[in-house]
Amino acid sequence: MLKYDLIMVRYGELGLKSPRVRKRFENKLISNIKSAFPCEIKLDQGRIFIKPDDFDEALEYLKKIFGIVSFSPAISMETDKNIIKTELEHYVDELKSRGILSSKTSFAIRCRRIGEHPFTSQELAGFAGAVVVEKIGSPVDLTKPELEIFLEVRYDETFIYHQKLQGPGGLPLGTQGKLVALLSGGIDSPVAAYLMMKRGCQIIALNFNNYPFTESVAQEKVIKMVKKLREYSSGVKLDLKIMEYGEYLNKCQEKAPEKLTCILCKSGMYSIAEMIANREGALGIVDGNSLGQVASQTLQNLLVTRHAVKLPIFSPLIGQDKIDIEKLAQEIGTYDISIEDDGGCSAVPRYPETQASLDRVLEAQKSLNIDTELKKTFKTLKNF
Repeated sequence: MLKYDLIMVRYGELGLKSPRVRKRFENKLISNIKSAFPCEIKLDQGRIFIKPDDFDEALEYLKKIFGIVSFSPAISMETDKNIIKTELEHYVDELKSRGILSSKTSFAIRCRRIGEHPFTSQELAGFAGAVVVEKIGSPVDLTKPELEIFLEVRYDETFIYHQKLQGPGGLPLGTQGKLVALLSGGIDSPVAAYLMMKRGCQIIALNFNNYPFTESVAQEKVIKMVKKLREYSSGVKLDLKIMEYGEYLNKCQEKAPEKLTCILCKSGMYSIAEMIANREGALGIVDGNSLGQVASQTLQNLLVTRHAVKLPIFSPLIGQDKIDIEKLAQEIGTYDISIEDDGGCSAVPRYPETQASLDRVLEAQKSLNIDTELKKTFKTLKNF
């Protein structure tokens, strides 16, 4: 690694907020960063400057902190042309020694200024470009260069860098309230939880243990999944709650038509999630539904399974196809956990209902004595 002395962090839509809201979001973002790794932080004119104890550690953590659009390891110096020339020559030497820049590598200088200076951005870019050409002889290409070197001048301080590493974007975690996320060991639900975290929501993960209709490995998968999601939760607690759901499913099979098992299962999950949300001060529920992907996710079945719930239910994947969801799962690191074999759920009927009528579902819930059964199930709640 080059001998950087700080990391420059950029954020996006935070800058569009009102001054009061922006300040609150900036403070939360800084708090989340500080909770991830030891560092010193300074906020200045839409940039966050970080001096970490460990650069490698910091660069890995910053990739997973919501609210960060991009970040660059950089070197800083006084805004003086002679100093900039000397530091840029050193920087070019370092890039050359690492095989990043050679006499055949086309390059461009990108300059940005804030404040009053005795030169324009274009003049400084020309000056810096001449330094690089004189030093190593690389050709200038302002249209499609192989390497971009950035100079960011901020009043009396200047920064040099050549990398813009991508952050996850979104809003700082913890700025948008709590949600209860239905979390299974499948591919979709952890991606849905991630997307709502990206919008600043604190997640309470809720899993339903369907034993004896599922194997014990299913619960182990969920615990691993939550550990992975916690990598994106710096500064904000991510709780996991597990509900023992096997006895309720058994009652569904005994007292209701077999075709409605999945409908009664999902509607019960929503009702219990609402109970937890009311108790925990959460403002909604998150699920991994993708329209029409499986029997329980047809429009009609989505309607009847959510009928009894008053809180809003968010389905960030509703318009996504499986390929898109799998791609995002791979990007965030949950995919390999999701595809581990857990045996599936044996309570799923051979021919599940795809177009359940509300009247039939209400009748089945009545025969099941749904309120009593759900209250009994709620007592099995455990925190992990």
